[in-house]
Amino acid sequence: MALAPCFKPLQLPSRRSSCSCSAVAQPDSSSTSLSSSPVTYRPAVILPGLGNNTGDYQKLSLTLQGYGVSTVVAKVSRIDWLRNAAGGPLSIIGHSAGGWLARVYMEEFAKENNNISLLLTLGSPLQPPPKGLPGVVDQTRGLLDYVEKNCRNAVYTPELRYVCIAGRYIYGSRLFGNSDPAATIPVSVEQSVPDATIASEAGTLISTGATFRTRFVGQGYKQVCGQADVWGDGVVPEVSAHLEGALNISFDGVYHSPVGSDDESRPWYGSPAIVEQWVHHLLN
Repeated sequence: MALAPCFKPLQLPSRRSSCSCSAVAQPDSSSTSLSSSPVTYRPAVILPGLGNNTGDYQKLSLTLQGYGVSTVVAKVSRIDWLRNAAGGPLSIIGHSAGGWLARVYMEEFAKENNNISLLLTLGSPLQPPPKGLPGVVDQTRGLLDYVEKNCRNAVYTPELRYVCIAGRYIYGSRLFGNSDPAATIPVSVEQSVPDATIASEAGTLISTGATFRTRFVGQGYKQVCGQADVWGDGVVPEVSAHLEGALNISFDGVYHSPVGSDDESRPWYGSPAIVEQWVHHLLN
């Protein structure tokens, strides 16, 4: 009868243990400089298990950090698991890339257990960049093409609602030449006026002409949608943030990111005054 091999567990040396050797090779100066350089390990993210919270993994996180592994634990509370067990409809809010990532999640993970009733996107690049145009750069490396081909079309029904919100903060300009100076959008009297635009007496925002900033922003728009002289939130052009079949909304004077925003003069999608304009979609 053949006997199964018996393996002893590998004994890892303690980090504080010393090694006594009968002969030690003397390294040259070049090898000394290499061996003295610190070792960098990949950082780690810990995802808590069912019923656990973030604090349950504090000791594990500290232990891993003792080995030089930078660690972060996803923020989860025990009540979050109770909410999940209770079920019921769920709303998803996706900002910027989070919008199309939410579509992938809904298609890949929430299709069978479909309790999502609302997807609300804020300044999300939802359209894949056009092919064959100069200046276009697909920053998602084909992922938006995957989303368009594999994810369900946007709808606005009682069972599932897509609400896609875009910002009109700054009008881009072409790198060379002049953009269309007649491009206008409606604006309220109380609304703050974004950079590179002026408010006319008729209550519209009018492009003030090409500046270094509008040309710079325009090149960013062009990478996303193939056109520089369009409205956008400073990062994502308006046309790219809307989806056919969804309830598409554009807010004037709204900046893309919380970084660099100001709730008074440069509000972003999450500024209180702007949230007040879209929060009713979550409450209905």
